[in-house]
Amino acid sequence: MRINNLKRAAIAGSAALVLVLSACSSSEETATETTEAGVATETSAEAAATECISEGQVGFLMPDLASTRYEEQDAPLFTASMGELSPGIEVLYQNADADPAKQQQQADAMIAQGVKAIVISSVDTAAAASIVVNAQAAGIPVITYDRPITSQPADYYISFDNEGIGKAIAESLVVKLDADGASGGLLIVGGSPTDDAAGLIKKGMEAGVAGSNYEVLASFDTPEWDPAQAQEWVAGQITQFGDQIVGVVAANDGTGGGSIAALKAAGVSPVPPVTGNDAEIAAVQRVISGDQYNTISKPISIVATAAAETVTAILCGETLTSDVSLFDTPSQLFTPTVVTKENVKEIIFDSGIYTVDQVCTTEYAAACTELGIS
Repeated sequence: MRINNLKRAAIAGSAALVLVLSACSSSEETATETTEAGVATETSAEAAATECISEGQVGFLMPDLASTRYEEQDAPLFTASMGELSPGIEVLYQNADADPAKQQQQADAMIAQGVKAIVISSVDTAAAASIVVNAQAAGIPVITYDRPITSQPADYYISFDNEGIGKAIAESLVVKLDADGASGGLLIVGGSPTDDAAGLIKKGMEAGVAGSNYEVLASFDTPEWDPAQAQEWVAGQITQFGDQIVGVVAANDGTGGGSIAALKAAGVSPVPPVTGNDAEIAAVQRVISGDQYNTISKPISIVATAAAETVTAILCGETLTSDVSLFDTPSQLFTPTVVTKENVKEIIFDSGIYTVDQVCTTEYAAACTELGIS
């Protein structure tokens, strides 16, 4: 059976996913097939797949605690989606807290336990290649999630378009600076040098400012995506470049927040536009208050649900293919949305990503009211 998720396809843009699936139960006389046009047809049970695996465990390995999304969104959303799609499957969630050796140990333990699949967002995408090799040698499929593993093909890759994210936030910043009539240069604050997704984001950021009126004064790859290290580096650049800095292209909300903290600590006023990515609650608050210029809304429910659907397909013994391939791995890439003050109400609140109570705390209540967020 070919499943065409119309809602996801409307959001995905570049996903072009084809999941070649069959009915997960052989006890029914007929099974329903959904064509690419969304038309349901019936096929005989004999043409359906064998019965799905209904018991066991799957591993969900996340990279760090510096980005709050993994604990607050990815893990609970993936677990909830698996509970709906494969109720008998237990999710084993582990977070490596930015330690590649710890993530290797976590993966080895899951492989030894005989998990049915591993979903991994790696700390060190080069080092994690051995996790893919070891798991596949044990007959355990690996879905890379958010961060690709570029040196060893996995069974599937699910993410938002990281290069597209970098380009979108940078282009948005350039438009803002042009409108303001700014004159000067930019800092680029990238993510972890051991994260291939960070490399893709940085490539996009560089493309987004190329050909603009703004020279890149300096560039930095932030170890472990650590906001404190981003803050320290930006502080040094303020000392060197001073008011030449008219904007900061930061790869995520953590590095953006660190950059803003450095600018404020140095007494820079007004704070020049700073980008972000992930739409963390603190970043949305900074966008609303005007401290951060933009962030990226990439609803984690989209990728978490896609990962759960992919694992469920694997449990049903199905073949996964895609029109998109990155690093020799069939891939599903979703298109994110840039969030600024102008659309934060629509993108974040009207769509239900966060509630007013979550974001518009006492400190931000007046700014929320000014934007019609109530």
